[in-house]
Amino acid sequence: MRGTLATVDLGVKSLLVHKLRSGLTTLGILIGVAAVVAMLAIGEGASQAAQDAIRDLGSTNILITSIKPPDEEATSGMDSYRAKSYGLTYLDAERIEKTLEDDIDMLVPVRQTDREVRVGTQWQQSAILGTTPEYLDVMGMSLRDSAATGDPIKDRWISEVDMQSLANVAVLGASAKQRLFGEVDPVNKFIKVTGDRFTVIGVLETLGRRSGSTGRSVDDCIYIPMSASRRRFGDINRKTSGGSTEIEYVELQEIKVQVAREDQVRNAAGVIDRMLKGSHKLDDYDMVVPLELLAQAKETEERNQLMLAFIASISLVVGGIGIMNVMLATVTERTREIGIRRALGAQKKHIVSQFLVETVVLSGAGGFMGLAFGIGAAFVAEAGWGAEIYIKWVHPFMAFCISALVGVIAGIYPAWRAANMDPVEALRHE
Repeated sequence: MRGTLATVDLGVKSLLVHKLRSGLTTLGILIGVAAVVAMLAIGEGASQAAQDAIRDLGSTNILITSIKPPDEEATSGMDSYRAKSYGLTYLDAERIEKTLEDDIDMLVPVRQTDREVRVGTQWQQSAILGTTPEYLDVMGMSLRDSAATGDPIKDRWISEVDMQSLANVAVLGASAKQRLFGEVDPVNKFIKVTGDRFTVIGVLETLGRRSGSTGRSVDDCIYIPMSASRRRFGDINRKTSGGSTEIEYVELQEIKVQVAREDQVRNAAGVIDRMLKGSHKLDDYDMVVPLELLAQAKETEERNQLMLAFIASISLVVGGIGIMNVMLATVTERTREIGIRRALGAQKKHIVSQFLVETVVLSGAGGFMGLAFGIGAAFVAEAGWGAEIYIKWVHPFMAFCISALVGVIAGIYPAWRAANMDPVEALRHE
């Protein structure tokens, strides 16, 4: 133990003789470790953000969306009105629910229409989503906490009674509420949607994500009962652009299916796809299975992390070459010292230990400082540029271990060369 401490002490003192050279050598390892830690933290953060967005869609959910086929295909018998008929239907929803009734927990149809919404002089073009009471649970959404804000009126979601009575009630997304009402509590107040008055019954918490695999943010949408949507707005959308009017007949924009268990998702998705292909002549729907997307995202993350680690590790290799170069020069400079130590009885293993200690001290010091700089750089990227970061503590540990290993490997040849010098020739060296 005493001999080891003496060797370490001697190695540190030898490095301090040339402070600038030792510092510059350490800098190569520092930059390498910092690059590995920062790049992996930023890459992991971006990957986690993507995976979180997929998880928000629900790992047991299947999302089916109407898509517009090529113009020449999406036509109906209403040619005089230039009507285009495509997409999912209420019959599709009924058939899916009946066929998979033993496997699914909930099925939620979604009817979206863009309408002008007014509150006094305030107005905005909003996505009005007609849906059912189950939508809140399938989407993992929640109403704002009225009690926490001191509001005496409790927010509520669309109920079965609202559906049966075709009630003109609406729940506002957080952003829609802010634009229409500002800081005023909108509950029990009215909004006008193209002439129809709807009573606001609740406001959603800010979620910052989309209503499906594509589409608008849930915070921008306004939610009403499906029954009211069909009665007030029907299934025809009119879009006016450049003086011409385009009429589209779309019954449902989305069908969200929540399966009971994850192991049933792929089988249910296959059944739904075959069913829809049999009844849809046009390529007018798209199906997204978040569970499959999540698996793909994890595979992509693993590949990207390996690539980032490889690229960043090049800096460590360069740092290791720098250490080897400096140690070879040091061996040449200290040839006479090595000869004296050998003449006084030092064995080869003592010479090897001395030089390996010096390289490990250089790489270890660079590794420790690199960890601090790398973690700091990741947080600077998060604060300054809004980058998502996620630090897995195995990554800094791995980077430090690699830096120490690089130091040992870089020091082996110089140490071996020093230990195998002829003591007589070393003493004659000037």
